[in-house]
Amino acid sequence: MNRPRVVVVGAGFAGFETARTLSRLVRDKAEIVLLNSTDYFLYLPLLPQVAAGILEPRRVTVSLPGTLPHVRLVLGEADGVDLDARQVRYTGPEGNTGTLEYDRLVLAVGSVNKLLPVPGIAEHAHGFRGIPEALYLRDHITRQIELAAGAADPDECGARCTFVVVGAGYTGTEVAAQGKLFTDALVRKQPGWKGREKPRWLLLDIADRLLPELDRRLSTTADRVLRRRGVDVRTGTSVKEATADGVLLDDGEFIDTRTLVWCVGVRPDPLVSDVGLPVERGRLLVDPQLNVPGRSEVFACGDAAAVPDLTRPGEFTPMTAQHAGRQGKVAGRNVAASLGFGERHTYKHNDLGFVVDLGGVQAAANPLGVPLSGPLASAVTYGYHLAAMPGNRVRVAADWMLEAVLPRQAVQLGLVRSGSVPLDSSAPELARVPGAPGKD
Repeated sequence: MNRPRVVVVGAGFAGFETARTLSRLVRDKAEIVLLNSTDYFLYLPLLPQVAAGILEPRRVTVSLPGTLPHVRLVLGEADGVDLDARQVRYTGPEGNTGTLEYDRLVLAVGSVNKLLPVPGIAEHAHGFRGIPEALYLRDHITRQIELAAGAADPDECGARCTFVVVGAGYTGTEVAAQGKLFTDALVRKQPGWKGREKPRWLLLDIADRLLPELDRRLSTTADRVLRRRGVDVRTGTSVKEATADGVLLDDGEFIDTRTLVWCVGVRPDPLVSDVGLPVERGRLLVDPQLNVPGRSEVFACGDAAAVPDLTRPGEFTPMTAQHAGRQGKVAGRNVAASLGFGERHTYKHNDLGFVVDLGGVQAAANPLGVPLSGPLASAVTYGYHLAAMPGNRVRVAADWMLEAVLPRQAVQLGLVRSGSVPLDSSAPELARVPGAPGKD
């Protein structure tokens, strides 16, 4: 039987939901191909807990073959799209190249680390977009505390136990919050640490408050919790230069540190701009039905797409997991409708609120606009994540329960080295191995 082929590029929140929704609607009436560089969907919001040693990496990854049984997975990174030939070019994990022909195409390639023209950032900072970066950071933080504990030079000790996070958005705030608890727990296990200062964490942002993209009440709660915990929160501050010995701030102060975590935001995957279709700040312009104007066979959703926000006329939906997942479901329905299964839907979604995990029993949340903080917000946050995850719920809940009653394990596994997770990479979900095929 000559079935139409739908190629979905990317398996983040948008791509995963597109493939899952589409497979439920068309069953075996169409061939669904999912092109992705890994064989898992990454539940990105829980990545800070991986870096802090609360969750094991596999807890936040969901098997694509295991959850999408009617979808054919092709491992590879998309290199380009030939719109006229209706083909997607890709490079596989072992350097093999190939093409995928399509009758319908869904671009859901997501985003990568956002870079700024700051000297030394690409060489000395690390991002936070994938499992390799989280594993590296967990090992790196553990190593710095262990080296600081054995350092005879007070200046070296101070530099090693100083951690700088740039970007006080959703990710940066959670990394700093979890990181401070993690390092405080590490030093309690170091017998020679008595009398020394606690590890120092700095959270910097050029904006005038934490979480500038979220409700101000969430920002106030997060700011209060972090400052009370001992995090040095500095708003209206940015990095002027990064070196191997520390960072120079724009106010002239030099911070001695061996750790610089870059969380200033994300940018759409460069593949989107190379397709040759109209873009808005690197995002593919689509209509409210997630279709590319003039290309009825091409759809886009998630961070890759500039989707009109019908709840805010004249604006585009922000690049959030909440929008990406829901857009994926609409894209799946509309692709199915274009093949004759069901009716088209228009994307319109009002934010249901946000949750920010601040570690321990602290969180900030505003479900349906109701501001919450403390243990109640933490319970809502954990409940939201369990409900939103497409798999591994029992294992995640088990890890949380063990974290509550047992001391956290803190060892260096040495699985990911610094050079394996460059900041300037189009594939932050893949660790770069010397001599291995692939691209940055």
